[in-house]
Amino acid sequence: MAFIECKNLSHVYNKGLENEYKALDGINLKIHKGEFVTILGTNGSGKSTLAKHFNALLQPTAGQCLVEGMDTGDEKHIWDIRGKVGMVFQNPDNQIIAAIVEDDVGFGPENIGMEPHEIRRRVTAALKAVNMEEFRHFAPHLLSGGQKQRIAIAGALAMNTECLVLDEPTAMLDPVGRQEVISTVQRLNQQQGITVINITHFMEEAALSDRVLVMKQGKLVLEGTLEDIRSRYGKSITDLYREVYADMAYMGQPYPGGMPAYGQPPVYGQPQQPYYNGMPQQPIPPVVPQQQVPPTVQPQQQTSSNSDSNSQPKQ
Repeated sequence: MAFIECKNLSHVYNKGLENEYKALDGINLKIHKGEFVTILGTNGSGKSTLAKHFNALLQPTAGQCLVEGMDTGDEKHIWDIRGKVGMVFQNPDNQIIAAIVEDDVGFGPENIGMEPHEIRRRVTAALKAVNMEEFRHFAPHLLSGGQKQRIAIAGALAMNTECLVLDEPTAMLDPVGRQEVISTVQRLNQQQGITVINITHFMEEAALSDRVLVMKQGKLVLEGTLEDIRSRYGKSITDLYREVYADMAYMGQPYPGGMPAYGQPPVYGQPQQPYYNGMPQQPIPPVVPQQQVPPTVQPQQQTSSNSDSNSQPKQ
């Protein structure tokens, strides 16, 4: 049995209203225990909406999302599901709520009524797992972005989570912070067998995963290992990079003629932006030198009172 399974999963925001929007459309997928899966896609393709179904933050409009056989749409399973699937968001400051690191990591276990000695044990184990035990008495605001993100991961681990869903966890980090977070996640996956679902725009992170899922306009359009995608679809990771990022400039609209050749714009029937390495490049307007116009000296006009006084002879 798959750890997470989606069966014809669809999600509609604001159903029945004027601004109704279908974010997911008939998603079918399976994620097995211990896998490291990367989800790629343009902004607005449904990645984050799908991730929120994995730990029951959202419920399906149609279809099912199952976690170890438990339906996320069934209210009696919600807390069990959230105990198994932890979520880490893009901005760690939105998840850190305590003034001291160890208090923040222990917030989840304390909130469900766990015994104090068990909370301490879990906090210590979680901080060790992310190499942050020496910072347990620090204030979170003194930490770097990568360290904060590792604290957020530790908070999920303290709940004995079996799966980490990471929603663009490195998007706001510098290269050092990104490396800290990804190395931590890799180690948790390889050494502790934690299932990892990583949503990202970084292709080098996708290259580290067991399997890649590519989403577009609410649909799952590509799935498999990088080798599978290369053999079945004739796409390398470079092709995926170009598709994902080139598409972002056009809000996920499909190219009628397929992806453009390297360095060429997509064919939309009108001139588009040129591309370089898959990223749209804004043309730089030429610098037009401004002509230097000599300033015009306006003669000062004397007031009538002054002119009258000047015209009269002195007595």
